[in-house]
Amino acid sequence: MSSSAVNQDFGCPECQEIVSDKKKKGTHVYLRKILHRHRTTIPNSLSSHEKSTLDTIRNWETIKGKRALLCGVTYDKQKYKLKGTNYDVTQMQEFLMTRFKFPSASIHILAEHAEMESHPHPTKRNIQEALRWLVKDNQHGDSLVFYFSGHGLRQPDLFDDEQDGFDETICPLDFKTAGMIIDNEINDTIVRPLKKGVKLHAIIDACHSGTILDLSHVYSTKEHCWSDNKPPSGVYKGTNGGLAISISACEDNQLAADTSAFSESGKQMEGAMTHTFRKALSDNSKATYANVLSSMHDNILAAKKKIFSLSGLFHRERLQEPLLSSSEEFDLNKAFVL
Repeated sequence: MSSSAVNQDFGCPECQEIVSDKKKKGTHVYLRKILHRHRTTIPNSLSSHEKSTLDTIRNWETIKGKRALLCGVTYDKQKYKLKGTNYDVTQMQEFLMTRFKFPSASIHILAEHAEMESHPHPTKRNIQEALRWLVKDNQHGDSLVFYFSGHGLRQPDLFDDEQDGFDETICPLDFKTAGMIIDNEINDTIVRPLKKGVKLHAIIDACHSGTILDLSHVYSTKEHCWSDNKPPSGVYKGTNGGLAISISACEDNQLAADTSAFSESGKQMEGAMTHTFRKALSDNSKATYANVLSSMHDNILAAKKKIFSLSGLFHRERLQEPLLSSSEEFDLNKAFVL
């Protein structure tokens, strides 16, 4: 998980990653150091197993109607390991099937843990290929879901696409060697191809994930209105007629929590955003976008009162605030349907 306030970071002139100008502790600082030390080059050659896995993903059936890609990255055996991502993925899979009637065959998972060995690992190449599968041959009436639980970072924007000067990223399992997946690429891959009548929901439980899809409109819960997030460069970041909606764990300059605050036993780790998202929809059969956001906020606030110092959740006393963005403005009182 990633950086502190923008004015306390600078871009490394060598690798163009964010490096803190002060000595700070924490997982997000450790990740920045890794990115500063390692050039993110993708190996030219693939093993036979890697080629076989990519072929498997390319051959996933593109079922018409509901389709979902769920990615849980644990970063197993690393210092920045996350403990709740596999649980997040299994809970989200069950939730999509029971609450929104997604066929099991239409949901594909990328994960790395032992109990999920039947799934491809969430490497950069596998995630990229799976994202292409998600929107492949999309047709009017399709409802697509991209879910990601893992680390997120930021890096300087070199193309004047970001109003705050930073690109947001997600970190694949092999990001130390293969590099991160930046918001520009995610937009190109799963936003731009959306045809008229197709709806995509991205649910991203990661640090700095606010505008991870680079969508043109961001909803302000404080001012209760949409704000313009179009890139200063003027480049088009919209769809091909469809609708893209993103619900992110936090704003671009905030951290997200992997916590046990919501567990009855106090032991089960899970993403705060993922838990509150599922709870908001499970508790309300007539949920709207407005009351889902409100419920998520209230439940995270309740967790803060329950456990004062959740890792990452209240960075500098700032509450992790879920963020809604979209390729077009819409009434938040409309029913929330995947």
